[in-house]
Amino acid sequence: MAQNDRSTTTFSPTPANRLGLDYRAEAERLGPPPAPMIDVHSHINGTRASAIYAQARAAYGMTRTISMTQINEVENVRATLGDSIEFIAVPSYHEPTADNILGDGFLRTIEEFHALGSRMVKFWVAPRSIDFAEELGAPGRNALDSEMRMRAMELAQSLGMMFMTHVADPDTWFKTKYTDSARYGTKPDQYRPLEHVLDRFDSPWIAAHMGGWPEDLEFLDGLLSRHDNLYLDTSACKWMVRELSRHSVEDFRSFFTKWTGRLLFGTDIVTMDAHLKQDDGPRGMGAQAASTDEAFDLYASRMWALRTLFETDYDGESPIADPDLAMVDPDSHDAMSAPALQGKGLPAETLRTLYHDAAVTLIDGWRAKHG
Repeated sequence: MAQNDRSTTTFSPTPANRLGLDYRAEAERLGPPPAPMIDVHSHINGTRASAIYAQARAAYGMTRTISMTQINEVENVRATLGDSIEFIAVPSYHEPTADNILGDGFLRTIEEFHALGSRMVKFWVAPRSIDFAEELGAPGRNALDSEMRMRAMELAQSLGMMFMTHVADPDTWFKTKYTDSARYGTKPDQYRPLEHVLDRFDSPWIAAHMGGWPEDLEFLDGLLSRHDNLYLDTSACKWMVRELSRHSVEDFRSFFTKWTGRLLFGTDIVTMDAHLKQDDGPRGMGAQAASTDEAFDLYASRMWALRTLFETDYDGESPIADPDLAMVDPDSHDAMSAPALQGKGLPAETLRTLYHDAAVTLIDGWRAKHG
């Protein structure tokens, strides 16, 4: 599988497609997944971009998306994806003020999302949120166990909402971006507030990006063992491909089998209409793609890589460039370098639970109890 279907044409590598894959043909090659896939972690925005995302989603067997869509984009995205998309309450990052992100404005936004049917709220507390909070003029409010966060959690719990959080970043970042441990803390330090809120709020918690520590399955095993209300998602494709591929097939399968039902499929795909614009100027996340075709490849590449990781015995380079490699070792890598992707070939029963059944049991079960 993963043959280069563009070998007879001129091909210019992009960060989402270094290998010249035809992602539509690759979807056919993979075939249908063992169960209709539910993505519990995405960021779907943009009217045109969400339509392209819908094409990629359908090609790879994904039928339902749970998304951190900005509140001002909800109706546009819902017009495209209908009842197959649900929303996670997040701050109004399109209007980044201290009040909207870390104040009473976020409480109002939680209530707005709840009225739209959302039954989950996201707390982003990665180490770099320290910098973000200071830039907003709200130092200290970013902490997961801060007074402001507690107010938001209490409101969400009173509304019958569960929680999602992003608490830690890759080990590569702690080697480079977060070397000032007096400011950012060590990686283990990130988990003390998490364990505190897991004990205080017994609602389900989804810790994004394999709990923020896919590098250490033993640590995650302990975290899951200590907290029955904790679940992990597989989002952040580049990070997951790089680090989960490094585990032996035996260790990987053992972990995913032991914790089946507590692990949920997620991609962390970000869509926005800026991905469709031919523009050489800086556009932040919009710079990831600059045309309809590039946007399709961007979204489909994440689905291809994760399905290939979980379902197959593929052993080769990832088609997705991973800048973390050059960040850690600039002498050996550049911006288009990519890690090895080693497929783990999970059993069909485990895949069905990962892709579908765990999300249905957790999210639909929670909604059935709390309306």
